[in-house]
Amino acid sequence: MELNHTARREGRLSKILREEMGLSAGLMNRLKWTGALKVNGQSVHTDFPVQPGDTVTAVLEEERPDYPAEDLPLTILYEDDFLLAVDKPQGMLIHPSSARNTGTLANAVAGYYRRTGSTGAFHPLTRLDRDTFGIVLIAKNGYACALLQRSRPRKTYHALTLGGPKDDWGTIDAPIARKPLPSLLREIRPDGKPSRTEYRVLDRGEALCRLALTPITGRTHQLRLHCAYMGFPIVGDPQYGSAEALTWAEKLGVTGQQLCAKRLEFTHPVTGAALTLESRMDVLPVSRL
Repeated sequence: MELNHTARREGRLSKILREEMGLSAGLMNRLKWTGALKVNGQSVHTDFPVQPGDTVTAVLEEERPDYPAEDLPLTILYEDDFLLAVDKPQGMLIHPSSARNTGTLANAVAGYYRRTGSTGAFHPLTRLDRDTFGIVLIAKNGYACALLQRSRPRKTYHALTLGGPKDDWGTIDAPIARKPLPSLLREIRPDGKPSRTEYRVLDRGEALCRLALTPITGRTHQLRLHCAYMGFPIVGDPQYGSAEALTWAEKLGVTGQQLCAKRLEFTHPVTGAALTLESRMDVLPVSRL
């Protein structure tokens, strides 16, 4: 796709691209060697002198992925020229790896692009564990990706937990550190990185509780670890959940943790519009258990 902009001031092209159009240094360096930067329709280099009123164009082309496009079910929550938001099902990986090159969300999105004739890329801005389900926001090109990475979207998750907090709302403040290698898990530790999660009780049952969780920081496994640390582990969590929480998952017939990326609030990086997206998925309701 082409990104067009009318220059507001005089200056080198690199300055206009960076300050007026918001291109990152990495993206500019990639584009300048491919003839993708133009002023008034003429291919130029980044030191080209731009005048007010000139039309600056950046042709945003993405490399083809090295993994196959697959026709997998995909629920689209939002789409425009820059962004795609989808619901990721439980049990699906976000990215292919050396061990598995098919069946991931990236394969499904590539298949969707192929079916619809789109040239978008796959830059996920929200990354979920394999067994966490719900909203994944994807930038279709490096430009939108760089702009979104500078923003702070508000994320709300729903969790089904064994037990619940005493208060109906509050904040969990507990530092998180990585366990010694070769473990990939995290733990609460005084020398860990500051980690804060806001919580709100949505529903209470006799044994289970349904919570809305908003991570203020973005540490790996933060929500799962914070809930377990506070004494109300997420049902079905295989790493941080208690034996009783896993037993409840078996009773309910669910696999993996009951954690859903339910709501995403952010400002569109290009249009400036305020967007609120909601997943069509959710954890099990307490009222039916």
